[in-house]
Amino acid sequence: MNLNNIPQIKNTDADNFFLLAGPCAIEGEEMAMRIAESIIKVTDKLKIPYVFKGSFKKANRSRIDSFTGIGDEKALKILQKVSKEFGVPTVTDIHEVSDAQMAAEYVDILQIPAFLVRQTDLVVAAANTGKTVNLKKGQFMSPESMKHAVQKVLDCNNENVMLTDRGTMFGYQDMIVDYRGIPTMKQFGTTVLDITHSLQQPNQSSGVTGGRPDLIETIAKAGIAVGVDGIFLETHFDPAHAMSDGANMLHLDHFENLMTKLVAIRQTINNL
Repeated sequence: MNLNNIPQIKNTDADNFFLLAGPCAIEGEEMAMRIAESIIKVTDKLKIPYVFKGSFKKANRSRIDSFTGIGDEKALKILQKVSKEFGVPTVTDIHEVSDAQMAAEYVDILQIPAFLVRQTDLVVAAANTGKTVNLKKGQFMSPESMKHAVQKVLDCNNENVMLTDRGTMFGYQDMIVDYRGIPTMKQFGTTVLDITHSLQQPNQSSGVTGGRPDLIETIAKAGIAVGVDGIFLETHFDPAHAMSDGANMLHLDHFENLMTKLVAIRQTINNL
């Protein structure tokens, strides 16, 4: 896909990787605006094409008492406000066919969660909105099998599709990134590596997903080195008290340092 098809995206002529980043879930307006402002200062400085990420609701939860959101329309309006105030595109994930058209009225990219990427009706509903569709590779799927998910979008006359690797299930409580899958999926379209979800430790006995944020830099550097087009990560100014996925998020204080290192690696790769 052509990044320039995403409304308001900047710095596409910088020959850099692009970035989808933000909090796991929209917890409120103040936190969303604070995170967006911090990220945009860095991405503008480093000339990184940027899309603000935030889930308007969380449907894939381990326990019934887990945080699911502040209200669908309320969260979507916050995403829309971020886009208008900062002039950046936005992405959110959808879980049901009825979510597609609703979310498409507020955001620029619709993301299909990894657990749901084989749900044909959901993928088709997202594609039929005409929005860019980000397909996350199922933890149970091979990179090769993602060509079928991509084809579902293309068959809806929508060429704005990207694929995101977020690790593969390794045993019951761990994820692993097989970097051989990046060049494989690049044959099918624009490829993204989800850094933070690749470091999840799901299915903990507590019912709260764990993670390895200490390895974020390692996974990210390797992804840029093998040629991903973009990276996805979740970040928060207080991960310990985030309402969702705090255990594997990048602390916002470390964001600029990481991006600076990744840009340097990308520039090196470009010059080889």
